[in-house]
Parts: sequence; C-alpha cells; structure tokens
Amino acid sequence: MQKFSLLTSRAVPLPIENIDTDQIIPARFLKATSREGFGQNLFRDWRYQPDNTPKPDFVLNNPAFAGQILVAGKNFGCGSSREHAAWALADYGFRVVVSSFFADIFKNNALNNGLLPVVVSDGFLQTILQTVAQQPAAELKADLENQTLTLLTNQQTEHFDINPYKKTCLLNGFDDLDYLLSLRPQIEQFELARPQFG
Repeated sequence: MQKFSLLTSRAVPLPIENIDTDQIIPARFLKATSREGFGQNLFRDWRYQPDNTPKPDFVLNNPAFAGQILVAGKNFGCGSSREHAAWALADYGFRVVVSSFFADIFKNNALNNGLLPVVVSDGFLQTILQTVAQQPAAELKADLENQTLTLLTNQQTEHFDINPYKKTCLLNGFDDLDYLLSLRPQIEQFELARPQFG
C-alpha cells in the first residue's frame, strides 16, 4: 500500500448528500476481482450519458476541477458494503475524501485501501465546498501525522480523528499483513525469552 503522510492538492467539490456505494461504482461493474480499472467507471451514471458521452455538467468532466482530494456531502459511502467503492476512488487518483460523515463500512474499506477519509464539521465542509466552487485552484493540505486538514486560501484548519492502528498503517504503507510482519523482530524476541518446555 502506498504511504500517506502529507498531501497538498486542489480539490473536486461534490456537494451531494447520501452518496451511496452504487452511485460511486454501479453494481454492473463489480465483476472484476483485481483493484485496477475501476476508476474509469467511478460515478459512471453521473459522468456519462447512455451512449457513453460525458455529461458536461458533472464535476469530473469539468476541466476547471482537478486534484487528489474529493470533497463530498454528508453521509458519503452509505448503502452496500462493496469494497469496490474505495477501489474506484483510489484507482481514479483520489488519496483523500472529505465529508462531515462517512458510513462505517466505507470508512474502514477506504482506510484498508490507502484512501484517507477525513471527517470535518458541517460548517467547515460548507466553507470548503463554497471556496473550491468559487476558486477551483484553491488547495487543501491533509496532514495525517498531525491529523489536520487546512484550507490554504484562509488557513482555516480542523483536527480530524483516526484509529491509531490505521494511522500507523497509512503512515508506513502497511496493510494488515505488512503490519504483522513489521513486528517479526519483537515476536521472535518474545519467543526466545519464553521458557522452553518438553
């Protein structure tokens, strides 16, 4: 998994509440088992017409908006538990998703796939969405070590919470198995210190 420590990036505003996992990646695209290629179908039904031409009014088709941070409305990732939603966001190029509330299963799936879900207050979320909509070049700084998100245009900052174990994994680029392997020296030392029987 790719390490995550500090990211400064422009943001893509998606001020829609209750975005569920079927909107993030529709069920008909879940046939693959590898994590690659899902980004092309991220928000597929919002991005494309039935004839596969891009919908010009959808934010991902607007060249004014770009970046590795998605800023979405409240209750992002609700609905089914499909891990493919996190795969699609990461494969598209997002490293951070900002909202004022995430569905628990989506949040865990995101963290397990190197995607940082940042929970901010409703007020700060609205400030970010309005600022980015009016100033597409505005940047955000996500600082995992200090657990802060900063809107650089006005230096407004909020602290966010994260599970300490998941924070360690993200900072080091570990999945669960990598984390266990990183403890191998301590495990071996513990085994050597145990009394031997038999």
